[in-house]
Amino acid sequence: NEYKSYLRFSMLESGKGFLGQLGSTLGAIALMIYSPNMVVFIWYTAIHCDGSYQMLINKLMSKGLWSGTLDIWTNVKLGSPVVLYTIFGYMFFALFLMMVLPGPRAEGPVTPKGNVPVYKDNGFFCFVVTIVTFGVLTIFLKSRGLTPTVIYDNFDEVLVTLTLFSLVFCIFLQLKGYFVPSTSDNGSTGNPIFDFYWGTELYPRVFGIDIKVFTNCRFGMTVWPLLCLIFAIKSYELHGFVDSMWVSCILQMAYFTKFFWWEAGYMRTIDIMLDRAGYYICWGCLVYVTGFYTSVSLYLVTQPVRLGPGLSLSILFLGLTSIAVNYIADKQKQDVRGSDGKCLVWGKPAKLIRAKYTLESGDKRESILLASGYWGIARHFHYVPELFLAFFWSLPAGFENLMPYSYVIFLFFLLTHRTFRDDEKCSKKYGTFWQEYRKRVPYKMIPGIF
Repeated sequence: NEYKSYLRFSMLESGKGFLGQLGSTLGAIALMIYSPNMVVFIWYTAIHCDGSYQMLINKLMSKGLWSGTLDIWTNVKLGSPVVLYTIFGYMFFALFLMMVLPGPRAEGPVTPKGNVPVYKDNGFFCFVVTIVTFGVLTIFLKSRGLTPTVIYDNFDEVLVTLTLFSLVFCIFLQLKGYFVPSTSDNGSTGNPIFDFYWGTELYPRVFGIDIKVFTNCRFGMTVWPLLCLIFAIKSYELHGFVDSMWVSCILQMAYFTKFFWWEAGYMRTIDIMLDRAGYYICWGCLVYVTGFYTSVSLYLVTQPVRLGPGLSLSILFLGLTSIAVNYIADKQKQDVRGSDGKCLVWGKPAKLIRAKYTLESGDKRESILLASGYWGIARHFHYVPELFLAFFWSLPAGFENLMPYSYVIFLFFLLTHRTFRDDEKCSKKYGTFWQEYRKRVPYKMIPGIF
């Protein structure tokens, strides 16, 4: 089943049966201890260590790892009223937009149980309205001597508040999956700790609201650009115009715009198709995206770098080119699926495999595997421009410290691991059709190398 499939390709697995589940449980516990500390360490490094991991390590080691970690946490404050009002006010605002803004019907891929998730494809509309609203609110606050950068000034409170909320939220989702699941794609592993970490439902809904759309898109992927803008404004308040911050910000905002334009495609990715709504994905989108993915912009607030017009324009060009390649690759697959394979890819008829598979119910289905265009270069070539883009929006920070490259390093391992997860999933799903596809497109991500 889905749980056992996950264990087989999870890096947490250390064996089979009892030992495998024990290893996975201990691994999940370790990740749940590590991840909240990681986002706090990122904040502390940017604010108290001049963006230097070496300084952070020295502070930790000078008192011992345990005492040093406790000492860092003593610098973290609980959520003040302004932080609480901002976080929960934004959540209600995002939910309101999610429910009332129009959008066409979009469907996700059929699940192993035969369910077809249905969404309202209004992500781009929600994103635009949110950014415009933020701009208007910023002008209003500035006219009254206030600023949205109070969020930067109290970012530790934001992280702690979101962490506590997310823990309670994940417990709620776990219990909901046990007692009132939204679909038949649910179940328990028999291990409540791993159930909390991994989740008990694939597509939970509450009052008709899709939880994964909210946590992944309306919160994680929308709060990230908002924080990017807030940190850029803070940089301007402290230093005036700094080209490195705005080059990084422009590239990130271009990426977010592309993401929401393509949001219906995201709902067909392995993150949504396989990962249940538990700590792993929900805490990750609510807190880890907020505290870790924003690390480049957070770093640049206190460590301004002057690039000059030539270097700024060169980085912008390379970054925007990376976005264009990534977008075209995704669009090739969407066009082929939308036309049932009756279209041209790079001026030639699309090369494809019609892969048949069987649901748990016994029903037969068919998917298209594209083997031309960018998808003929490597099975996940679209990850390459995504990695280059993350590198180019980190590059304006220079090479004095490692911290601004934390996200791109993490992304490299995440996407590399995802290629193995996808191979495992598709091999089980498509069988001999996937083996044929691997023969036609032998490389996972980098042609000639991997």
